[in-house]
Amino acid sequence: MCSPVRARTLSWGERTFVMGIVNTTPDSFSGDGIVGTEAAIEHALAQHERGSDILDIGGESTRPGHQPVDDRTEMARVVPVISGVRERLPDALISVDTYKPAVLRACAAAGADVVNSVWLLPDALLDAALACDLGVVIMHNKRDAVYDGPVMDDVLEQLDEAAARAVKRGIARERIVLDPGIGFGKTADHNIEVLRELHRLVALGFPTLIGASRKSTLGKVTGREPRERVFATSAATALAIAAGIDVVRVHDVAEQRDVVRVCDAVVRDWRPSGWIA
Repeated sequence: MCSPVRARTLSWGERTFVMGIVNTTPDSFSGDGIVGTEAAIEHALAQHERGSDILDIGGESTRPGHQPVDDRTEMARVVPVISGVRERLPDALISVDTYKPAVLRACAAAGADVVNSVWLLPDALLDAALACDLGVVIMHNKRDAVYDGPVMDDVLEQLDEAAARAVKRGIARERIVLDPGIGFGKTADHNIEVLRELHRLVALGFPTLIGASRKSTLGKVTGREPRERVFATSAATALAIAAGIDVVRVHDVAEQRDVVRVCDAVVRDWRPSGWIA
């Protein structure tokens, strides 16, 4: 199953793709937020050079207890960055991390290819994605970490329903990526349960994404601060790839790229260009 985007084709299943995080917020949970357009553009270029297949640019922190920002503020943070990255990297795949239709439209006009929504896919956002001909990443989320049954049952039900609506409206299945939402509306035990059952998400038949990089659950398990969670993130990356996840969203691109390559060689029988047996 292939998804053509710009001058590239994402051949789902052949290898795992790396989504490099670019936070243009002053209050990112992991301390990697960048203030200033040029600094954010340079970071995006560096993430691309380190091996990102997709650059995920966001202008509103989604950390627990974060303060939402209005459309105008978010646009001011992300639109110039997307425009600058598109100018310097014409063929790069760019995702905008937003759940706001107006922001999505402005970012699409600036050169974004995909919308990465942390609040499933509301109708207004779906309308905007369709109008702008964007691919979508649909993430599970809840206001409160309360579930009537197993957490993964709720995750699968919500994501499958949102994906079905997107297909019915005309978005091709290969352009719909499902994310179980590690760290969003879930306790640490919920997150571990989701990581344990990623194979069930893959079984829905859509491309899939995991965003466990530097998350607080990894900190609770290891006792380490966000910037010290590279090895913990690597473990989550390896588990995800073993389960069949297609995209890993990460802060530390160079390190996770190595993890991806080794795991892909074993799990997907992938080999680098020029490989001699």
